[in-house]
This record gives sequence, structure tokens and C-alpha cells, in this order.
Amino acid sequence: MPDITGAEARAVDVADEAAMRECLTGCEVAFYLVHSLRSEGYRVRDHRLAEGFGSTAAAAGVRRIIYLGGLGQDPVSEHLASRQEVGIALASGLVPVVELRAAVVLGAGSISFEMLRYLTERLPFMVCPRWVRTAIQPIGVADVIRYLIGAIDVDPGIYEIGGAEVTSYREMINAFAKARGLRRRRIVDVPLLTPRLSSYWLDLVTPVDRGVSHALVESLVTEVVVHDRARTDAAFGIDPVGLDDALSAALDSQARVLDRDVLSLGSGLQDGVYTVRVALPFPEEASSCLDADLDRIGGSYGRYGLPLAWRIRALIGRVAGERWELRCPRAVVEGEEVDWWLVTRREPGTLVLRSIHWAPGDAWLAYQCRGGELVQVGSFRPKGIPGFLYWTVLRPLHRYVFKALNRHRAVSAASASRLDPRGDPHPST
Repeated sequence: MPDITGAEARAVDVADEAAMRECLTGCEVAFYLVHSLRSEGYRVRDHRLAEGFGSTAAAAGVRRIIYLGGLGQDPVSEHLASRQEVGIALASGLVPVVELRAAVVLGAGSISFEMLRYLTERLPFMVCPRWVRTAIQPIGVADVIRYLIGAIDVDPGIYEIGGAEVTSYREMINAFAKARGLRRRRIVDVPLLTPRLSSYWLDLVTPVDRGVSHALVESLVTEVVVHDRARTDAAFGIDPVGLDDALSAALDSQARVLDRDVLSLGSGLQDGVYTVRVALPFPEEASSCLDADLDRIGGSYGRYGLPLAWRIRALIGRVAGERWELRCPRAVVEGEEVDWWLVTRREPGTLVLRSIHWAPGDAWLAYQCRGGELVQVGSFRPKGIPGFLYWTVLRPLHRYVFKALNRHRAVSAASASRLDPRGDPHPST
């Protein structure tokens, strides 16, 4: 695998050729992952942007373009046709192009993956059109990254990439349910339900942008499988994982990312995770007192604020099979268990906790003192319908509850140093 140490990320508007040329100057390899699916007339726009990128890359001295496109033999949908036309436009320029054609990418943030997530999480019973039996060859996002990096050194051309097995949307839905610990989903095929009609049904079930979901659903009638695996294997020597492993890895990877970066989330829903973020003024000189307060967390419901609410939550959890225990470790450090939490990040002025064996889903509670504010973030990744209902029912209370919890944290820390933080917690995005 090539060493990409020293690689630099740069932000640029690909429609601005002058800015793009400046950005590409000195760049040896450019990864083209652009897709304007949300805009009107995206097929024409994508083709124009690809041509502009190719000519600008040549003028800037780029020696290779690596493009991630879409699988499909003679696709009839605009979405898949556009993906392949972009590859043709890039290859028509002077810069050698490696085009990787893939089907569904299994990773948080992938639109196809998010549609799969919401459908499976929210519907134990589904009425679907015939496209649920369409053959597909999904690939894990970790394997896609391996192919993208490997493309730095292979011969230019088109390579089809996919996971270890060919499956269908029906099987993929149930594989996701298994990976998430849910019951097998019941799916009934209705031949008369067209892709267009099913796209309107998806609008009711998933929060995915309808312009994107409609375009993707129309492409689901096309088989997207690898036909020339031997060429790809000979060039890359990569052994991709199967469907079950790819789904489990995608969910685990998202959890690990949240363990470190949950404090960067704003309030709302993103990639299947609901978040409430609140902040209140807090003097930075009191950050040491906050650390001392965070080191005392655990062993009591009162440590979090609203002790009665936590007791009620623990009792409700018992009905669902949870067994919360009050635990106070010797030190609040990464890897230690505190009450019903695992410490996943502990730095000066920062604490991130992840729930242990919560029935409705996975939860994160995080605190950070920075920039004169005490920020608290509460995030929740539902598990099936019970998790979705759990968050939905409590949504009206969340803002109040998290403001109260953050205020308690600030008062607790400030009282130790006899500092009096002023101001009410306020929403922060």
C-alpha cells in the first residue's frame, strides 16, 4: 500500500477554475469525488465540472486523477449514467485517470447507507417493489479507501470494485438488522409498486434529501455488480470483506468517531445520530475546577444533576432489561467505567462518556470548557423503533434537561472555586 504521509486536504469550489488551478498547483494526485446530485440538471452540471477539472488539472501539472464512479452495464437511470459520463469526461483530458466503479458504499454518511439505516431501523415490516431483489455488490467504506489509495500506483483505466459477495437490497436490509441487533425484517414484494412510487414512500420514512433519494431509487432497477474482478484483483491485490463484516465495521467505525469527535456535532439529526448541544458562559480560569469536578463524577445520580429524572430513567430501563449500576472508578480516565458509561475521551477540560448496554440505542454525554463557554453535547443513535420512539417522545424535554444538566455542571465546578458563572445556557450550533 502506498505511503500517503504528508497528504494535504484543500477546500476549493470546483466551479471556480482560477481557484481550482491555484489549489491544484503542486499537487501530484487529485481524488475526484464530486457529485452534484442535489442540484437541478445535475447530469449536465456534473459533466461540465468534470471537463473543467480535467483541463485545470492538466494546466496545474497534476500527474494523475483518481475518480470514484458507479457500477452498472448500460444504466438507464440518470444517476448511474451521469457517474459514468463523468469518468469519460475526465479521461478525455490530458491527465491519466484511474476510475473506480462501485455500487453501494457501506459507511456512515453515504446516502445509500443512510437510506438503508433509516428503512431498517424504522420499519419492521416493509412493502417494497421488485427492486429489492436487484443484484448488487456493496462494498465497505474501509475497502473503498484502500482501493483509492492503491489507485495511486496502478495503470490508468477503469476498475470495478465491490465487496466479497453479490447480494440484494432485501438481503442487505436483513443483514443491517442483524448487525444492529434487530429482528429480521418482513418484506413483501409488490410488482406494481414502481421505483417512482416507492421514492414517495421513502420520503415519509427517511429524512434523506428527497431530491437525492428519488434519483437513487430510480437507479435501483439496474444491477450493479463486478464483472471483471480478475483485472481488479491483479492490479490491487485487495481482499475486500463481505456484507456482514462491512456493515458491522461501518457501525463500529461511526461509534469510534463519535467517541472522539461528538463535541463537534451541532444540534439536530446527522447520519442517524440525534444531538442536543447547549452552552453557557464559563470562565476559562475555572477550567481546572471543572476538571476536578469531572474527576468526581460517578457513584451518585446527583453527580449529573436532576437526580430524580435519572432515577426514573433507571427504573424504566429495568423494564427493558437494563441493569444500571452506580460505579465510581479510582480515576476518571479513558477505558474506565463510570456508572452506566464508558470513558472514551479524557483530556484537560474535556470528558466524553459512551453508554454501556442501553436498550434503546447508543448514547454519548460530553463536556468541554473552551473559548469562555462550558459546552455539553448529548447524542443518541437509536436502535430500532423503540430507540426512535424513545428519542421522539422525550424530544420536547431534551433541551430543558440538557440545559439543566449543563447548569448543574457549571455550578458544581464553580462552587468549588467560589466562582459564580453568570448567564443561562443557550443553544449553540
